[in-house]
Amino acid sequence: MAENFDLIIVGTGPGGYVAAIRASQLGLKTAVVERDALGGVCLNWGCIPTKALLRSAEVFHQMKNASAYGLKVEGVSFDLEAVVKRSRQIAGQLSGGVKHLMKKNKISVIEGEGRVAKGGAAPKVIVKGKNGKETSYQPKNVMLATGARARTIPAAGLEPDGKFIWTAKEAMVPDTMPGKLLVIGSGAIGIEFASFYNALGSDVTVVEMMDRVLPVEDEEISGMALKSFQKQGMKVLTGTSVESVKPGKDQISATIKGKDGKTTTETYDRIVLAIGIVGNVENLGLEDLGVKVDRTHVVVDGFGATNVKGLYAIGDLTGPPWLAHKASHEGVVCVEKIAGKNPHAFETWNIPGCTYCHPQVASVGLTEAKAKEAGHTVKVGKFPFIGNGKAIALGEPEGMIKTVFDAKTGELLGAHMIGAEVTELIQGYVVARQGELTEAELMETVFPHPTLSEMMHESVLEAYDRVMHI
Repeated sequence: MAENFDLIIVGTGPGGYVAAIRASQLGLKTAVVERDALGGVCLNWGCIPTKALLRSAEVFHQMKNASAYGLKVEGVSFDLEAVVKRSRQIAGQLSGGVKHLMKKNKISVIEGEGRVAKGGAAPKVIVKGKNGKETSYQPKNVMLATGARARTIPAAGLEPDGKFIWTAKEAMVPDTMPGKLLVIGSGAIGIEFASFYNALGSDVTVVEMMDRVLPVEDEEISGMALKSFQKQGMKVLTGTSVESVKPGKDQISATIKGKDGKTTTETYDRIVLAIGIVGNVENLGLEDLGVKVDRTHVVVDGFGATNVKGLYAIGDLTGPPWLAHKASHEGVVCVEKIAGKNPHAFETWNIPGCTYCHPQVASVGLTEAKAKEAGHTVKVGKFPFIGNGKAIALGEPEGMIKTVFDAKTGELLGAHMIGAEVTELIQGYVVARQGELTEAELMETVFPHPTLSEMMHESVLEAYDRVMHI
């Protein structure tokens, strides 16, 4: 039996490594188990490197449109290998940063693949190292933070093959720029990759089974996003599915079923799968312990506890929303409960979502439709980017901020945005909701000028017939 710990965390994504740091701060002797690079999928193959790619695409777009700012740029082009290299270097830098944080906080890093087994007060953790040797640990508590992976559709032949069919991981390190690209799924992951490849010149088609793009967003925001994507040259097919694919020598054909039930077959250079994720529950020993699993996600309470004593789970492994910041917060709540503190049970009512396409999309809380479905009488405020001086000066007049209030109480039920830098702006409304501010406090708050944030104020004012600049 190897060295014992108060807590062993399997997985070092944004949930696992943040939980480990908080555990160390609370005096728990902590170790993390990682089979790959520290930082997990988010840092190495998700959140961060995709934003690096999208930043390159954004700069390229601005270069091509430099004349709109009175600038002259000639011979605009890009080096795909260099774009990818920059993204990978950033991921590597941040993974090294997590390694530093583990050392700084005296957290042991155990390299290998972990699984749980029956033990004492908590399950044992058995780690298989890269040399094949297994080491057993008996901690006081175990936390699973093994994340999730891309969903596939084997029946339709939609499984990554490393050549024609990509998941997000392959799409992040392309060996070539696809002339013609099919993106299946229009959630955040799908639309971000569609934006990146479209900006660099690919002929992009997006297929979405639901009746609109970005289906979790407010309907008006989805509608504005669709118009923008189409204006940029994307082909977007909603209410549509891919029935089957057939790889050829140099391309892959896809049979697509439209809203009318008719099928067509098109040929593409590459396909990106972005149709959701499934939890990484396999090979963890969950069946032997009798851990409750629902549709590939471990069932937990508001503090991350499973039905097995001493075993906890957080992050994408436990279900939606599949967001890094949700995982981090869950990890902190779980660890504080383990340490005997009295944290609030984890809830998902105030978790913001951000999509880094062009234009950006961000939201928190209930959409207008969901608020009405929940029985609220609502007041809705909207303010367009074209009415904001800073947006016009930036050359970014496309977008809108929308707020939804309870007409009786003034509670901010939800906020929805599309436009430049809204992924930064949304946090203002998140803070307002967390602090239970009403329309009165928001209207009395002074926003600096000239800023994009002024539109947040104007949207609130518009809901109560006090808007100034439209």
